[in-house]
Amino acid sequence: MDTAALGRVLEAAARGHFPAADGGTTVVPQPNGRDAGVLALTAHSVVFLDEDPAWVRATLAATPGDALAATMNPAFLTALAARTGRHMNTIDLLTAAAALPGGPEVELREIRDPEHPRVARAMKYRDEVRVWGTEGGVLILGRGVAGRWETAVEVAEEARGRGLGVRLARAARQLVPDAVVWAQQSPGNARSVRTFQAAGFRPVGSEALLVAG
Repeated sequence: MDTAALGRVLEAAARGHFPAADGGTTVVPQPNGRDAGVLALTAHSVVFLDEDPAWVRATLAATPGDALAATMNPAFLTALAARTGRHMNTIDLLTAAAALPGGPEVELREIRDPEHPRVARAMKYRDEVRVWGTEGGVLILGRGVAGRWETAVEVAEEARGRGLGVRLARAARQLVPDAVVWAQQSPGNARSVRTFQAAGFRPVGSEALLVAG
């Protein structure tokens, strides 16, 4: 099985090279036992799942509604969850940004305690997790889907409205040990979407992860 197929799609998309906008769906193996789901790009989707591609395509064909949006249709995602015994948290906006030189403009202290709640939660979904704290905020970096470097930030309610979220998201671009850093935002969380876009993150597609357990 070509378990590196999804990684190649992501690497190309980060550079602005996307699959043909032909309305098709590519089915590839999971990159590992943890990561499974659906990536929807412009008029082309990628299902990364250790399932029979024929079953995936038949289920897509039976999904009601717009064929171009079928892979993100709740009926299709529910069928995937039932088939795999996994569950889905949400459909995220997937964004990416190039690494930046220099050091963060916000003072950060690394949190190394594996029992810290933010560290423990991040380790459920990512490898090589690193977490930093600052007054009013937290920055997380780790290897997520297909080994890509992902970031997330949290800002305390009392620290909002001061640009801290943007500074933390930009710091992720300076701390990431790779050429690209990825981030997911719930589309309805306009504050988060605007924060990452202000920090230079650009939309790549939408993503629904199937979580085991």
